[in-house]
Amino acid sequence: MSASISSRDLSTAPRVLVVDGSKVVRQLITRVLMAELPQAEVVGCGTGAEAQQLLGEGVFDFITVALRLSDMDGLELARYVRESAPQVYVPIVVVSGDVDARLHRRALGEHVTDYFDKSLGFQALAEFIRGYVKPESAAEGVVLYVEDSRVVALATRRMLEKIGLSVRHVVSVEDALALLETERSQGSVGADVVLTDVSLKGELTGGDLLKFIRTDFGYGKGKLPVLVMTGDENPDNQAALIRAGANDLVEKPVEERLLVTKLLFQLRVAQHLRAREEAGSPE
Repeated sequence: MSASISSRDLSTAPRVLVVDGSKVVRQLITRVLMAELPQAEVVGCGTGAEAQQLLGEGVFDFITVALRLSDMDGLELARYVRESAPQVYVPIVVVSGDVDARLHRRALGEHVTDYFDKSLGFQALAEFIRGYVKPESAAEGVVLYVEDSRVVALATRRMLEKIGLSVRHVVSVEDALALLETERSQGSVGADVVLTDVSLKGELTGGDLLKFIRTDFGYGKGKLPVLVMTGDENPDNQAALIRAGANDLVEKPVEERLLVTKLLFQLRVAQHLRAREEAGSPE
């Protein structure tokens, strides 16, 4: 499924549709969005039927939807957008407090572009949405990239380096572990985020790398975020990767904007968590 935004010029006023049964939640999302994207036009509604009517009246560049609406499931609305609305490729992000359970089951459905857990806060949501409608032209951070295909690695590395990210590329899990071990011995993590394929040269897979990072190294999701690229559409296999500690999955073939948005979002969340941890730790 493509996550490309409509061809409208987003440099002027991106339109965001916020669908949530709670008026308070709609107001909160609108408030933080207007702070992050002052030029955006934010339209809110409380039901799926209202959303369908608004979608028929004009094009939106981004849609957030709650999982539970009074008249339909949020995933049902996402399916309607893909099948009926004029902007079938508009990014649709589920915003909910119980996303994690469905994510573990990979039950968000093929019509949803991405998900956002409310527990991260509405300020983080605004930054997340900004990543879609106003992609950053420059970023900072070190990506440990594990990929054994030279062609794929070259293309992906260019995607990341052109926005300012530093990429440490290795071709196997064994090489990635050696790098992380060396950095740990020197008192460093070695990367701000890990991007890895599942199937790699050598005896170890991307799933094995997850286990080592989360269990052997003891790095949590905030300490070292891990994004896993996979072409496996089996929900059970995807769920296993999430349970093993992946922050998120990126389906192959990789769509550039989606990959960059997910990667930068994980970087921002990790930086936010580290800053909060440092602020709370004793001098």
